[in-house]
Amino acid sequence: MSTQNKSDRGELKRILRELGHEELVEVLSERMSGSDLSTLLLEVFRQRTAKRQPSELLRSYKENRFVKPAVVDPLALKQLELDLLRIAQQQAYAPVQLSPVAPLGSCSIVAPADQNKIISALRGTEVVADVTNLLALHIADGLKSGDLSNAPEMLRYCTTHRHVRAQKFPNVPGFLPHFGLYAMVTSGKDNGSYSFEKQAVWEHIAVYREMFRAPFGGAEIEIILNARPGYTDSEGLNSRLIQHIREQAPELVVTVNSEPSDNAYYKGLQFTIKTTINDKVHYIGDGGFVDWTQQLMGSKKERMLISAIGLDRLLLP
Repeated sequence: MSTQNKSDRGELKRILRELGHEELVEVLSERMSGSDLSTLLLEVFRQRTAKRQPSELLRSYKENRFVKPAVVDPLALKQLELDLLRIAQQQAYAPVQLSPVAPLGSCSIVAPADQNKIISALRGTEVVADVTNLLALHIADGLKSGDLSNAPEMLRYCTTHRHVRAQKFPNVPGFLPHFGLYAMVTSGKDNGSYSFEKQAVWEHIAVYREMFRAPFGGAEIEIILNARPGYTDSEGLNSRLIQHIREQAPELVVTVNSEPSDNAYYKGLQFTIKTTINDKVHYIGDGGFVDWTQQLMGSKKERMLISAIGLDRLLLP
């Protein structure tokens, strides 16, 4: 458990002790239905806001790091989003405009994310902290209902979205309480010989190559491959992917990080995108395989590749 989590647990125990209800969390989380809990919390927040004065609201705005405007030029950001979405659409990725909220637990239930790093909300929702999780839910829902199919043709989606994450970041440029991301998700089936994996990885890389060449005056990217556990033959997967990428683009700089890692977020492979713009090096995004649709659909045949790049950092001076 991290130092921050230990501190939070200590604060929670103190609060429950002072209230004289040390089982309150258990009662609310385990003995009440979700709808009953929402009803209770809605009334709590209604009463709390009814007592607040305008001066308190203004003070809250001043002190709350999550509610301040972004520091980037909004017109430049919107133009960049449009440019990236158009490039992706030309390469068969369908743009999707997603909701600002996701179902509660969208990140922490299928991925190793701490719910305390996400802004949980009422009515069974949370503020979007990772748009790829929401795209995975959109895909799984469509596959389950029969409205979508990821075989024989893969599903390809892209989006831009403003994210909020609740963990404390160091007070340095690039670490922001809310920020824009461009993201892609590819969904398909296991067809053997890593055919999905090879095609999906190369397509993501090809899109990013085009993106950085176009809006950023010919900037090139470098790909850093990192082996991750989670595939039966992760070593074989990586060697096939490296070979495939080099066959598609011999001139592309591909660096292989052979250092072992127990990072469990990605399965089999993580790739990092590095670029240099105006003599400034950016480790601007990453991607990899995830098992989210396997969990959501209950099928080991499902395959999914996700990736994303940060947008605000590209526009910061």
